[in-house]
Amino acid sequence: MDEEPQAVLIKVLLGYDGTDFSGWAAQPGKRTVEATLAQALQQVLRLSSPPDLTVAGRTDAGVHARGQVAQFVLPASCWEAEQGGRLERRLHAVLPPDLRVHNLEPAPPGFNARFSAIWRRYSYRICDDQALADPLRRRDTVWYRNRLDLAAMNAAAEKLHGEHDFAAFCRKREGATTIRALRKLGWRRDQDGIAVGEIVADAFCHNMVRALVGALVPVGEGRRPPQWPAQVLAAASRDPAVRVMPPHGLCLEEVGYPPDGELAARAAQSRRIRVPGPAAAG
Repeated sequence: MDEEPQAVLIKVLLGYDGTDFSGWAAQPGKRTVEATLAQALQQVLRLSSPPDLTVAGRTDAGVHARGQVAQFVLPASCWEAEQGGRLERRLHAVLPPDLRVHNLEPAPPGFNARFSAIWRRYSYRICDDQALADPLRRRDTVWYRNRLDLAAMNAAAEKLHGEHDFAAFCRKREGATTIRALRKLGWRRDQDGIAVGEIVADAFCHNMVRALVGALVPVGEGRRPPQWPAQVLAAASRDPAVRVMPPHGLCLEEVGYPPDGELAARAAQSRRIRVPGPAAAG
């Protein structure tokens, strides 16, 4: 007879207003999403120490999330005692209002919140008409002084699609690759006239999204030609002319995963160091 599992891997779907957080990753003396969630779990589950959390995307200070995904290991007895939504209700009683847990459930076999993901989708909001600036959205929308030509920005963005070395748009980290597959980068105006960028890639390196937006904004202003961001990409080194845009306009909207039967294989593939290859579909 099979023995009952002693521990359960729990998948967590959460959202947060990043304004008053120093990013996701726990840091001594700073208020972070990871530490706040871990401490709340320790408190409501009466654990001896905060659980270790693995996350799909380590957002920076000031960046928001609607569809962040994380995981932690919980003793099976604790999980059984928290069925029926009891854990969510207890967490909401102790979590601050700028952090909400939307769902907790046992993760399928082979699941890893970070390495099993096949794409991450971010949005970036810019109000480029001061008459349209909504004070109630000031925490998630960048107010910009000049009107932007979204058609020009989209023409420039198309040249960045595919798999490339995005070193020109990343803050490098020792031992980490900067090769990424950019699936989508495009701009539209919402019903309120706000410029909204949608950015989808298999993964992102540090500052990549905000630097990409920073390369497209001067194209939208007419200060740079549409081919300029692609020239920066080809140079493969940080260009001081590329401004890293403010963090509060950025939000992690959703993380995509393959079917359950492919989770372990995807995690193994993601752990391998990437090498340059043919461009992926844009």
